[in-house]
Amino acid sequence: MTDATLSELTQLIVAQTQELGTEQGIEIAQPLGTDTRLFGEGGLLDSMALVSLVIAVEQAVEEKYGTPVALADEKALSQRSSPYRTVGTLAEYAARELAAKRR
Repeated sequence: MTDATLSELTQLIVAQTQELGTEQGIEIAQPLGTDTRLFGEGGLLDSMALVSLVIAVEQAVEEKYGTPVALADEKALSQRSSPYRTVGTLAEYAARELAAKRR
């Protein structure tokens, strides 16, 4: 995983979060960054909005990189530390999954 890929994925997740906020009327405090809490205590999203975000990110990753990734599977859900906590943790998880698919 390169720093550029991680940065691109972070920007992609920020954009998808903002779009979701607009579509679903969720108040999104600006600016969003790697430490922005997505889910859990103090998170921006409830469980339904999180599912919508994860699906949108999966689709955006496939469009951008031409490689499908699964971000809401048994592997993600069984992590000791949830990949859905923050923008940064989701970007890191997506980058690892993307790198694994490209091998």
